[in-house]
Amino acid sequence: MTKKVKINKQKVTLLQTFDDDNKRFLVRVGKDRSKHSYNIMVRAREYVAEYLQSWVLCQDIPLEELSLDFIQRFSVFLSVEKGLRGGTIWLNCMMLKGVVQRAHRRGLIKVSPFAEFHIAKNIREREFCDVEEILQLFEHNFSHPMEKYVRDVFVFSAFTGMSFVDIRQLRKSDIQEIDGHQWIISSRHKTGIPFRVRLLEQPLSIIHRYEKANKEYIFDKLKYHAVAKRLPTILKACNINKHITFHCARHSFAVMALNYGVPIESVSHILGHSNITTTQIYAKITTKKLDMDFLRLEHGINTINSPAKQKRSYYIYIKKGVEKLLLFLHLKIKKQPEMLKREGKLKKKA
Repeated sequence: MTKKVKINKQKVTLLQTFDDDNKRFLVRVGKDRSKHSYNIMVRAREYVAEYLQSWVLCQDIPLEELSLDFIQRFSVFLSVEKGLRGGTIWLNCMMLKGVVQRAHRRGLIKVSPFAEFHIAKNIREREFCDVEEILQLFEHNFSHPMEKYVRDVFVFSAFTGMSFVDIRQLRKSDIQEIDGHQWIISSRHKTGIPFRVRLLEQPLSIIHRYEKANKEYIFDKLKYHAVAKRLPTILKACNINKHITFHCARHSFAVMALNYGVPIESVSHILGHSNITTTQIYAKITTKKLDMDFLRLEHGINTINSPAKQKRSYYIYIKKGVEKLLLFLHLKIKKQPEMLKREGKLKKKA
């Protein structure tokens, strides 16, 4: 039996609904939602307002007048007028669709006009640094203090899988010793999901550089804009010619861990993902990984004893045994005259 939705007879407009949704979201910022996600919703609302004015030719529109064509044309507007691509268009369309879907569930409209709307993400291939490039960054001698600082934070993320905001909020109290190893035990700022990561040699040495200087937080006064501005410079100094953002460090960790055989379930837990399908986005099948897999396959095939191989091995074993026996007999026969002479001499002396 389907649940009947109570309809609000008062006409509610799209931008009013968007504003109400954003207010509800803002209350949760700092608890189970991030400020970054809130800013994305605000930007989506601004795009919808521009679309209404320039393409629909109105300041606002009642929810009941929305149709599938409205959101389809909105996606075209984002591409043609705003110059957005792929994943960004998808994200803003999903924000609009979500607002209207929630309005339907709250009984503000009878049906959801965007329920059948689907759009492909078309997300481009994500860049990452391989382990050689990360180590090259770690070992490079930068002269400028800020470049050293940015390098350390980026490499720290690449060896722990932590996001920028989680690194910025990393406290000394989050580092604990378990079975003789140092671990970071904390929760993701974005989702509140707990995560644990063991500190390897490189990130542990980075912590030692800054833990004495700062009181509570390991990385004090860390600003994303300053890090993003310096990052291309340090990459260029190490001849890393890739389009790398700070988030690529987290991606690099996932690729590195998966390529070295860490189970995807463990990688998902370290990254603090609530769903393993999110972790699968980071999976890269690199040539190095394929080579390692083929080596395992080759070793497995070579260790299998097929009936023909077993028969051949048996004959080889018998042949070698016979050869050893003949060699032993040959040497014994060859030495026999000498042994007989020695025995004769011993008898004469006796």
